Amino acid sequence: MKAEHLHAINAARAAREAVAYVVPLAGGPGRIVKRGANDPLAEPLKALFATGKSRRLEGAAQDGGDLFARIYRPSPRLVIVGAVHAAQILAPMATACDFAVTIVDPREAFAAAERFAGTHIVAEWPDASVLALDPDTAVATLSHDPKIDDPALQTAIAAGCFYVGALGSRKTHAKRLERFAAAGFSEDDVARINAPIGLNIGSATPAEIAVSILAQVIEALRKGAR
Repeated sequence: MKAEHLHAINAARAAREAVAYVVPLAGGPGRIVKRGANDPLAEPLKALFATGKSRRLEGAAQDGGDLFARIYRPSPRLVIVGAVHAAQILAPMATACDFAVTIVDPREAFAAAERFAGTHIVAEWPDASVLALDPDTAVATLSHDPKIDDPALQTAIAAGCFYVGALGSRKTHAKRLERFAAAGFSEDDVARINAPIGLNIGSATPAEIAVSILAQVIEALRKGAR
């Protein structure tokens, strides 16, 4: 690998950008392909970016030969908006699955350190500067308060987060869709919100809700849903 490529990869990692370093196995110079770039390899690399796995791409070279793609993808983050009971269970579960977890809630009584030992807590309103979202971040809004959840959801949509989920019933979500439409969000935008949040496993307790949310987040991470 050339020094210039190494520097570019390190810069991408520092900026939390996903890139692939692609090398012809028959010999020849390697090159860097950014995720989402308009590139002939965009489609075959899509699945690799989703899983984070490096592997051979058979017949993908311009001359029909094989390539090897080394994937450099940022570690996934999970931002939980709303320091509720389910969040207390979800946070350590997600940490155990190698997510960097942040709890955001402006209500200091909820966002108390003793309720979330070892978890990064931000006791502020979830605006864009506070959330610092990117495509390798999942956002789960659990506060059930539109004043807290709506800004986070809108920021997550704009940032292209790989997962966006919101707690609440179908009736609650219908009202949310009305608010978002009035704010100028398209049908495609709001279709990205998983609501009611979590896989439909019949969750009845905060712990079960946490399990369903984390399972849905991992499904989106590994299958490339955005």
